[in-house]
Formats: sequence, structure tokens, C-alpha cells
Amino acid sequence: MLLAGSLSVMAQPVSQTEVKSLKSITIVEKAEAPQGKDALRATTTSIGKGQQELRDIPQSVTVVTEKLIDDRNLDTLKDVLHNTAGVTFQAAEGGEEDIRLRGFSLATTGDIFIDGMRDPAFYERDTFNNDRIELLRGSASMLFGRGSTGGAVNQVSKRPHAMDESEVSTTLGSYNYRRVTGDFNIQTDESAALRINAMATKADNNGAGSSIDKKGIAASYRFGIGSTDEFLIGIYSLINNNGMNYGIPWIKPTAASPTANTTVNNKLDPSAYFGMASDYNAGAARNLNASHTHRFEDGGELKTAIRGGNYTRDQRSGTVRMCQQTTNAQTGVVTNPQCPVATVALDSFGLNTILNRGNNAKIQDLDSLYGQSDYSGKFTAWGYQHALTAGVDFSREFKNVYVASPVTKPKTLAGTPNDGLSIDESLRAVTKSSAFSAQNLGVYAQDMVQVTPTWKVLGGLRYDTLRGNFDNIGAVTTTSYKQTIDDWSPRVGVLYQPNDLHSYHFSWGTSFNTSADTYSYSALSANTAPEQSRNIEIGAKLDTADKRFTTRLALFQSTKTNERNTDPDSAATAFLLSGQRHSSGLEIDLTGRLTPAWEVYGSYMWMPDAAIDVASPTAGAGDRAGERPALTPIHSGTVWTTYQINAHWRVGGGINFRSEQSANRNPGWMAPAFTTLDLMAQYTFSEEISIKANVSNVNNVVYADSLYTGHYIPGMGRNAQVTLNVKF
Repeated sequence: MLLAGSLSVMAQPVSQTEVKSLKSITIVEKAEAPQGKDALRATTTSIGKGQQELRDIPQSVTVVTEKLIDDRNLDTLKDVLHNTAGVTFQAAEGGEEDIRLRGFSLATTGDIFIDGMRDPAFYERDTFNNDRIELLRGSASMLFGRGSTGGAVNQVSKRPHAMDESEVSTTLGSYNYRRVTGDFNIQTDESAALRINAMATKADNNGAGSSIDKKGIAASYRFGIGSTDEFLIGIYSLINNNGMNYGIPWIKPTAASPTANTTVNNKLDPSAYFGMASDYNAGAARNLNASHTHRFEDGGELKTAIRGGNYTRDQRSGTVRMCQQTTNAQTGVVTNPQCPVATVALDSFGLNTILNRGNNAKIQDLDSLYGQSDYSGKFTAWGYQHALTAGVDFSREFKNVYVASPVTKPKTLAGTPNDGLSIDESLRAVTKSSAFSAQNLGVYAQDMVQVTPTWKVLGGLRYDTLRGNFDNIGAVTTTSYKQTIDDWSPRVGVLYQPNDLHSYHFSWGTSFNTSADTYSYSALSANTAPEQSRNIEIGAKLDTADKRFTTRLALFQSTKTNERNTDPDSAATAFLLSGQRHSSGLEIDLTGRLTPAWEVYGSYMWMPDAAIDVASPTAGAGDRAGERPALTPIHSGTVWTTYQINAHWRVGGGINFRSEQSANRNPGWMAPAFTTLDLMAQYTFSEEISIKANVSNVNNVVYADSLYTGHYIPGMGRNAQVTLNVKF
């Protein structure tokens, strides 16, 4: 229906002269509008609905361009997000399912997008088809509907353009790493082009205990480029058959201090794998997409897009638990023959420490359909200039979950990782355990009014209606739950722009999280209204006089005002919405060229104030009020810089860092602070051929990357790679 409405504008008569005039392009300095492959600095974004100048968005946005992705060999979305401040990860069973931003979770179903449309957090995303990654910080429900307090992530796909341009990159590296990517842009007509991106990657280990085996292809055809009506149709397929490191147990620093905060196990190589050889993490993401853009004579634009996708996931792996088995030297009697789960201190940990393998499985599939139509345009009314954005979007999602019968897995020893033991997974019976479906419709409008030559005021409002259904399928009966939600999301902002170089902003916005953010309901959650959040921000975007370097600053406070709590009354019919937490801090982004040869990208967050303000005491956690939330380091960020020595040589280096953070609740497992160092050197033989060498985590730091209460997933150890890039 959205496509039909958008296509109806084609009935307007447009002369050939008018079409040609629309193809004209205003020439802008390259420093003002760098291409993703050419610079670390970006000046525009599409995350705010429609293409906008970053300086016109009264909210913090971090853009990771294709050049930074290529420079640092960032193969996955998770790698990219590591290179932005304030982002942490909870250990999850595959996919980017629990990303934390400003201390708040990016909801499973709500906060990751491809080209402005939702992308289910259902698979391990690869960057082979990404032109850039955009990170909007703070409440985003006015733009995208249901979502978290922390922000939103938008993956911008590579699009065909009217020229012939292709390249192939081949990378070899540590752990028998092999990766080949191809980017082929073929002009088929004056205003039409085909673009194909392909990828194949294999490795014995990713440096953090998981093998890699994946392949992907994305193809899109774009025609009517630059004309009144432009169309794009595309397909995407990514197939993963990777291994999986479910995690390593936390371990106490010393036996003498059993209640002390805990740390990572620095006696284990981060690449050690203690799962079974038969464990696997298989998944696939496939979708079809189409879009139509109509450009009006007054400069307005109507874009309509639709995408249908199918996602599957089959994970057979398990948690690893350690315990200590001892033998009496005189009698030879084993004092702990069954070796149950128990805490082992670091000073008693050794090669003979026994590790129990868990029995976890995650088998799911999801079908989705998303569509949206967005109008953006400028006009003058009542004596003021207006920039209007308005639109409608809908989504339909169907998810099934299956369970596999348990199996007994043999134990292993800390001194024998990769022992090669396996079981026949085909013997495990698989049955359907639940089914979820949801339909969502959203309508929004936003207007930015130029009230004086230097002041702009923004106001926006969105309405969402959500219908959710969940069936919990038991052996004998099926229990069903339903929920209907109607919610409003406002947004206001003020911009002060005294000149073309400086832009200052204030913004206030809200967001809401539904009980169905995990694709499920329970007897309590189905009757619980959405959580509500607000974000307040004061910031600035400051360009240098030559507009080649930008500094972004922001002071923020994000607050969840009615967090779900478990009602101590066992007869309750819904969760209490009585909790509250907040985070406050400072963000700084630095991007651009300090000199024509010296380029810098930096992203830093200082978050000294983060706390659980109100919480209901529970038997497991006690009274948590006043605690600092998990996964909220005070300091986090990254710096990357490159220098063009001469026409042939370019060198670069950077660091990633996080200060100490708790894994779940205090007092609990604590992940120590860490800083890793990356280096790069590139030699360009000609415009067509170059070779690049990267070493990640040069200092081979052992650190916890993704955190959970009982275990953590280690960060990648030292990893070296060499890439040959050929353009033609």
C-alpha cells in the first residue's frame, strides 16, 4: 500500500527539461562532503529520517565511515561498535542481542536498523555491505517507535552509483584467517547501475575462541538516478556456520579473599576453546527490499521502502563451569570424583582444573515484513522557514522457538583446549516451545522552524500502536498471552547556529520499552505497560575554519522512570513499574584532518554518575538501590589516527579502552579496566593496487569483552592480518 501511494505521484506530468534540471548537482568542497571511502569524517547522516546535515540534528550522532571500517579491518557490527564510546556488551548466545549504550540496553527488537528500517537482532552481522554505521545517542522513539533509552544503530547499505568502479580485497591472517570481499559497481545506463557485494570468510579461530565460516552476497539495481523518480531493488543473504565460545567462568583472585571482587582468568589464552568440536553456531539472514524516491519540484522528497526477511538460528553449545578435583598423594583417592560446579581461586587454578561443559541450545526462526514512507521538505509559512519530516511505518514479525533434548557432554581440562571431542547432535529431539507474533503501526511528524537567522526550534510527535501475541507451547497444553499498546513519543530541540562553523543544541526526548522486547510474554509481562524513559542533552558541533575537522561535545542525562520490578506479592497480575535508574556524563567525538596528511578519529565518554535510584529488594540481589548498574564503565572510548608519509606510505595506530565495570550486579563479578593497541601500515603501489598490514591488540591484553553474571567472553588476543586491495 505504501509503495502504491508513493508511485501515484508519478502521474504528475514532468517534462524532459524538468527531469534534466533535477539531475544538476551543486558542487561542494570535498572537505564539506567527503565520501565514506575517502575520509574518517562525515558531514551528513540518514539516521534522523531523510538525509540531513549532522549540525542540524539536536542530538549526538557518531558516524563510523567505510574508511575507518577498512583501516581497522572491522569485519562485524560488533567490531564497529567497539570503536565508539559508551558501548558495552552483555554476553549473549550469538547476534548483537544485548548492546549497552550510556548504560542502557538497546532492546532486542527495537534499536538496530538497516537503512532506517528495523533489523532483528537475530544474527551476527558482517560489514561487507556497509557504507557506514551511524549511532544515534539518547531517546529515539519519536523517530523509530518502540526502543530503548540508550539510542539506535543504523547500518547504511552500499548503493549503486552511475559509474564503473570495482575492487577486490583479499586478507590473510592469524589462526589461518582468510577473507575475500568484492565490491562491483557496474553502470548499465546513463542513470542506472548494478552493485554487487560479496564476501567469504574462514578462520580456525577469531582470536577469542570461535571458528569463523561465513559467506554473504548483496545485490541491488538502481535506476532513475538523479531523476524525478528513482527506484532500487535488492537482495541480501548472509550465511554463518561459525563456532561459538559460550564463555569462560569468572575466577577469584586469591583463595585467601573469597569475598573479594573477581577478575578475568589471565592464565588462559583468550583464543582457548573449551567447547566440543561438534558445537556450532549456524544462522542465516535473507531479505528482499525495494524502494522508490520521488523528488518534487520544490525540493521535497518522498521515499517509500519495503523489506521482507527470513532469519534462522541453530546454536548448539554450552557454558563452561570449572571445579577442582584433588587426589590424595598417599592413598590415590580422588576427593571430588564427580567434580560438581564450584568456585576455583586463581592461585589454585591449573592445567588439571576440570571444566564441565553445559548443555545449551538455541533454535529459532523469524519472518518479518517492514515498510515505511517518509516525506521531507522545506517551505515558508507564517513568515518562517520550515523543514518538515513526516511519515508512516509498519512491521509484522513472526518468531518460533524450539528446544532440543538434553545430552551428556564429557568434561575437559583447562590444559587441553580444543580436545576434539564431539557428540552426534542429530540424536537430539527438537520440539517447538513457543510462537510470537506482533504487528506495529507508527505515524510521526516533525518540524524544524527557523525562528531567527541563528535560532532553530524543533518539535516532533509520534503515535505507535502495537499488537502482540505469544503462545507458550507445553507438552499437553498451550498457554496464550496477548497485549495491545498505544503510546505517544514527543521530541523537542533548540539549535543555535551563529555561523557556518558552530552549532549548539539542547534536546529533550522520550522512549518506551514494551514487555515484548524479548519476543515473548509471561502471565505478568503481558499485563505490564511499557517502561518510559527520557533523555536530556546539551551539546555542540564545532568545525575548524577549513571545515576539515569537527569536534562534537555533549552533556547528557538519561533516565528510565518506571523500570519493571517483580512485585513481592505473589498474587500480583503484573510487574510493578516502580523502578528508576539514570546515567549522566560527557561525550566527545573528534573527526577529520588536522593537516592534509594527518587524519584523526576519536570517541570518548566520561560517565561518572550512573545509579539504580529505586528498586524492589529481591532474595537474589537484595536491596540494589544506590548501586552502579552493570556494564557502565566510567571511562570508555577509542582513538585512531593515520599519517600519509608520502605518495606510497601511510601508517596508523589507535587504542580502545574501557575502565572497570561490573558484570551484572554489585557486589559481583568485576571486569578490570583494559587498553588495547592496534597498528596499521599501508603501501600503495598505484591507484589500483595497495597492500595493508594490521596488528590488533599488539600488547596481547587479556580482558573480558562481553559480560554476564556467571561467565564472560574474552576479547580477541593479538591478531595480525595482511590485505591486498585491487581496484579496476
